Amino acid sequence: MRDLESKAIELLALCKDKGVRLATAESCTGGGIAAALTDIPGSSAAFERGFVTYSNEAKEELLSVPKTLIDVEGAVSEAVARAMAEGALAHSHADLAVSVTGVAGPDGGTEAKPVGLVHFAVAQRHGATGHRERRFDPLLGREGIRRESAIVALNFLIETARTLPGRQAE
Repeated sequence: MRDLESKAIELLALCKDKGVRLATAESCTGGGIAAALTDIPGSSAAFERGFVTYSNEAKEELLSVPKTLIDVEGAVSEAVARAMAEGALAHSHADLAVSVTGVAGPDGGTEAKPVGLVHFAVAQRHGATGHRERRFDPLLGREGIRRESAIVALNFLIETARTLPGRQAE
């Protein structure tokens, strides 16, 4: 837990310094990233909102992920992760949004999409959307996969936020 907390503190400090607001779009982490961020006092200076879109319908309704994309690519895919992050930006006032969609287990995996497969995306309001894929060891268990996914997501946000210029004085 300490690593998750330290990453959340690091990200929030960086975003506060740069004037960057954050949003999360979470499926397999079930709000764990948003919880890690909001556990930190003063997080409201950088954390704008979080979407927990566990079901496909929630992805469609709250993030405008096209149903056809989910039907063709599957909810656990690069395309859906990208659409989730971009949808979180479109439905918020954030500058950066992270999405996570995966198979945390212990069941639900297939040969093509095994337990431990997680897709991440970070979308920038005025920039590109990046993607990462991780395959966690199923022996981590559901809790471990979700925790490690949250850490990867926070690291991805930190790396992206470091590349952003600070807000210009208006």
